[in-house]
Amino acid sequence: MGHGHDHAHHHHTHGANKKTLTIGFVIITAFMLIEVIGGVVTNSLALLSDAGHMLSDAVSLGIGALAFKFGEKVASYSKTYGYKRMEILAAVLNGVALIFISLLIIYEAIQRFSNPPTVASSGMLIIAIIGLLVNILVAWILLRGGDTKENLNIRAAFLHVIGDMLGSVGAIIAALVIMLFDWGWADPLASVIVAIIVLISGYRVTKDSVHVLMEGAPSNIEMEQIIKVFKSKPGILDIHDLHVWCITSGQNALSCHAVVDGTMTLSESQSLLKTIEHDLAHLGIGHITVQIEDEKHAHDNSILCCQNEHEIIHHHH
Repeated sequence: MGHGHDHAHHHHTHGANKKTLTIGFVIITAFMLIEVIGGVVTNSLALLSDAGHMLSDAVSLGIGALAFKFGEKVASYSKTYGYKRMEILAAVLNGVALIFISLLIIYEAIQRFSNPPTVASSGMLIIAIIGLLVNILVAWILLRGGDTKENLNIRAAFLHVIGDMLGSVGAIIAALVIMLFDWGWADPLASVIVAIIVLISGYRVTKDSVHVLMEGAPSNIEMEQIIKVFKSKPGILDIHDLHVWCITSGQNALSCHAVVDGTMTLSESQSLLKTIEHDLAHLGIGHITVQIEDEKHAHDNSILCCQNEHEIIHHHH
């Protein structure tokens, strides 16, 4: 059995991610309340849609920070991976909330197109400009302090904030158009554009998170390269029951059976495992479990990915 991790680095980014999300959460929540009040007072759907997006941002950042807090809980006999998947569940909830909010805004905007209400455009403009500045600040905090590349949760939060920035820009343009030309429909149009952006990012986050929950192979892992690592080692005849999955963002795991030459000694197989662990760590896999077996004990029907484990188990009994 082999095991290898990159703990120190993970722990550092984990702490930074949690802190970043918490700061972002406080700033966004405070401004969202201002925007809701502003949206109601100025009668602007563009502001309210931006506030709706900010609400999902706040939820996103809050759930994200909580997920990191849960993720720190130690593994137990009943939850052998601890609570690391909380992060992925948070990302799913997040994505679904985004989709729901965006559909709601589109529905409301369609009503407004036929009957555009009067909007207090100067108040709308001021609030939208402050909103844009707040979003730029939070995006900067997330980029500087968080792991936006590897971590699904931080990436979800970052996408929310970018969508928000576009929402604020939309609200600013709509306010200017209403002030200059008195085109009331600019407000629902801006909100529809924001809603579509929100819808797309919500769909993407949901899709990526569900892929992780379905134990799909991580997108940054090349299966061919993994097979090559095993097949290139002297003494390994074949591998089967190869499974690669993602525990949570940035933590990938692998398990497989390696069929070795019957003449291999225990110390030889141990050093073989060490080199495999080393090579796989470079490919982004930290948790590795390899079962070594000789030809006599290998499955008769040696296949790479186990098509139907029950059949094979049954076949052996």
